[in-house]
Amino acid sequence: MMADDADRRIPVVILTGFLGAGKTTLLNHLLQQPEMAETAVLINEFGSVAVDHHLVEKIDDDVILLDAGCICCTVRGDLTRSLTDLFMRCLRREIKPIRRVVIETTGLADPSPVIYTLMEDFFLAERYRIDGVVTAVDATHGEGQLAAHGEAIKQVAMADRLLLTKADLATPEQLAALSARLTTMNPSAPQLPIARGQVPPSAILACGLYDPAAKSPDVAGWLAEEKVRDERRKAHGHHHRHDVDRHDAHVYSFALTFAEPLAWPSFADAVGVLLETMGERILRIKGLLNVVGDHKPRVVQCVQHVLYPYTRLDDWPAQAPYNDRQSRLVFIVRDLDQSLVEQAFAMFCGVRDQC
Repeated sequence: MMADDADRRIPVVILTGFLGAGKTTLLNHLLQQPEMAETAVLINEFGSVAVDHHLVEKIDDDVILLDAGCICCTVRGDLTRSLTDLFMRCLRREIKPIRRVVIETTGLADPSPVIYTLMEDFFLAERYRIDGVVTAVDATHGEGQLAAHGEAIKQVAMADRLLLTKADLATPEQLAALSARLTTMNPSAPQLPIARGQVPPSAILACGLYDPAAKSPDVAGWLAEEKVRDERRKAHGHHHRHDVDRHDAHVYSFALTFAEPLAWPSFADAVGVLLETMGERILRIKGLLNVVGDHKPRVVQCVQHVLYPYTRLDDWPAQAPYNDRQSRLVFIVRDLDQSLVEQAFAMFCGVRDQC
């Protein structure tokens, strides 16, 4: 195993940020850079149908999908197992040596359990070190997300560096207001405006050993709370059945599957109406579409009221469930009935969910 400095432990970068901040776009750009060679990637997604790992253009097989679920137990267990297995496979020379690990968290993640696990798990702490927490903040939606979601606040407060994504889509006034708010929340974290995901590797590498004491007092408090929860779980066990599609009483995820290819104009109309009328309650839409007349899958991404220009993958993923070439859309919503979304597609596209 290789490390970047005298500390022989493997550096780990935690890439976090709220839903739709552009983490996967950043990751795609980073992984094409020579400085990011020999990097293993762990991706955590929220919801039972995973999409993002299919969008990561990694040349080798060092992309590991962490099962979606309760960040306090399910994903923490997966994180420990995945990093342990990664180290042992390298030790046995079953895979190439790695220089670093990047963990991309789900947009709804509280980073404190991941940080706590890396710092306090004995096996991991002996072999891995946190090289930094890098948080992507959407320059066009960041202020609203910080006002409405506690997870977004924690992601910013715990960061070593802040990437202001979609800076080319924001007005100068938006950027200035967001930057001022971020400075108040985390004055020690440098801010870097990013356009179209074009981030230099230097923006996320070599942040230095993670130091909670250098953050706001809240950060130390959140990690202390995680320690208490961890000790309670060890003492009493933690056996609840967790719905991987539900984040809390208000935010949940669902997926729609359409067997027949969709006509793009009708699909765009359906999504346009949904975003215009319900955008405040639609936190994220992402998925792969089988479009009439297009043999390549189209990647669809939306955040609240905005439908971003689609892109294409070179081919359909070979892994289930997308190997059947059916369209699948994952919705992450707040207080929005799934039936209302289904009605829009039935009305404009003449299709109904196949699940």
